[in-house]
Amino acid sequence: MDLLAEMAEKLLDGDDQSVSELTREAIARGLPPRQILDSGLIGGMARVGEQFKTHQIFLPEVLMAAKAMNAGMDVLKPLLLQEGIPMLGKVVLGSVQGDLHDIGKNLVGIMLNGAGLEVIDLGNDVAPEQFVDAAVQRDAVVIGMSALLTTTMPAMKKVVDLLNERGLTGKVKTIIGGAPVSADFAREIGADARGYDAGNAVERVKELVGP
Repeated sequence: MDLLAEMAEKLLDGDDQSVSELTREAIARGLPPRQILDSGLIGGMARVGEQFKTHQIFLPEVLMAAKAMNAGMDVLKPLLLQEGIPMLGKVVLGSVQGDLHDIGKNLVGIMLNGAGLEVIDLGNDVAPEQFVDAAVQRDAVVIGMSALLTTTMPAMKKVVDLLNERGLTGKVKTIIGGAPVSADFAREIGADARGYDAGNAVERVKELVGP
């Protein structure tokens, strides 16, 4: 089996030790860091995302795969930084103010990482100003907001309004998600997208980031 295909396979198995070793071997063989990232690590996580979406695997397997990807990234990251290889884009992520639920948000973060995006995870109970300030300070192109309670959903509109006030509409895109969040609500508050589950959220974010 091709080395990078084997890496993707081991990542799918959640075998972090093998992924780390295979990453070192790929570097030792002189494979370009970008190729190792795209074909090995991101390639493996893309398969994880696809299998999660079609219910062939579930959250525990996704978490194991994410741990394996991180093991490979720990080895590869110094080379990526050295060569100035950018990720696809930066995404600020968080559960909105008043909302302490973060399992769905964490899963989206893992899968965004796996798709080659840099995630700035602000955690839960995040104030509107924190989302916007973090996006500006870190040059993020997308803000992702999660809510599991209908009572916290209005905080999403505050973030969209704040972006308008600061003249950032269009420069920083917004995506919202969570069990009570509908496509109609996203349109109503002026959000750029809504993810109905983790896999869909990643697809939408990639569209927002652009080529």
